[in-house]
Amino acid sequence: MSIKERLSGNEAVAYAMKQINPDVVPVYPITPSTEIPQYFSSFVANGTVDTEFVPVESEHSAMSAAIGASAAGARVMSATSSQGLALMYEMLYIASGMRLPIVLTCVNRAISAPINIHNDHSDSMGARDCGFIQLYCETNQEAYDNIIMAVKIAELAKLPVMVCYDGFITSHSVENIELLEDEKVKAFVGEYTPEHYLLNPDEHVSMGPLDLQNYFFEHRKQLADAMTNAKEIIAKVSKEFGDISGRYYDAFESYKLDDAEYGLVVLNSTAGTAKTVVDKLRDKGIKVGLLKPRMFRPMPHKELAESLKHLEAVAVMDKADSVNAMSGPVYTELVTALHKHDVHIPVSNYIYGLGGRDVKATDIEKVFRDILAAKDNKENLNGTFYLGVRE
Repeated sequence: MSIKERLSGNEAVAYAMKQINPDVVPVYPITPSTEIPQYFSSFVANGTVDTEFVPVESEHSAMSAAIGASAAGARVMSATSSQGLALMYEMLYIASGMRLPIVLTCVNRAISAPINIHNDHSDSMGARDCGFIQLYCETNQEAYDNIIMAVKIAELAKLPVMVCYDGFITSHSVENIELLEDEKVKAFVGEYTPEHYLLNPDEHVSMGPLDLQNYFFEHRKQLADAMTNAKEIIAKVSKEFGDISGRYYDAFESYKLDDAEYGLVVLNSTAGTAKTVVDKLRDKGIKVGLLKPRMFRPMPHKELAESLKHLEAVAVMDKADSVNAMSGPVYTELVTALHKHDVHIPVSNYIYGLGGRDVKATDIEKVFRDILAAKDNKENLNGTFYLGVRE
């Protein structure tokens, strides 16, 4: 029997970490992820877990300590946001390059400047090419579930995993949630038994050495291959999790997309608002649908193209701007995926919500109505628009 509770996203993640009982958690607090180590430290203090909790002096140090502990053979988890993730940047590449299965929660927050503590996706999108698997979450339930799955995915894929959800919107909002029993979580993640680790007295290994022209390229190709192979691992772990929880996750969620004529692609909590808009327009006989990516790294390019190819037009909403004089990151990758698989449909890009700017149902309805209005002049669909900005 599942346990019905009411928790914020950060509480849910901390509770999942308690059930997982990692060996080491090195952290430095930063809004809006601070509550995760705060809640988890109480489990350490009262003896509910036997985790080595390491309060460090910076986020760079947090990921450095995570790398050292993981290389030594420990199961390691941490959390951060925004500038904290940016300060980890050097060490993110080292964690993935050393193939260490660290699980990092990224509570999405805008990156300065100007300084802003509210939600957009500029932090995790800025780290999208660092070699971490990236999973995105719409709700507190998804945050809880993905954190548990992330541990097993990381250890099977031998890659670090970043679980991302929206700061304050998801992290601090309280929702109804179904928790698994402790025993089920412990059985699901199992005991961590690394194949190679520094503290193994029976095997002498070196990790992170100088790697010049003779081998560097091969090691980066191995990392790329591991990310490609992670798609199958994520699917397998998600199926196993569904079997014990009744909650099944794919690479992305399709909402009323099968018979839709027009579609919207959007990450995280905004998808919840978008579903309401889809329902409203459907009630008026307008065939629209939604695609919500869960897995952004590895990119499920073939599956995305297959799911969208029947549409007349697509709008992609990006809560981050690549500042490249062209488009946002999700749009760029989606258009590439469509082209790669010979799918040629008009795709519009809407940059929205930067720095936590509210996005309302009426804003999303405007996106749908824009692409509907342009159906007879599809060249008007291939632009990048800033939704809700004051000109």
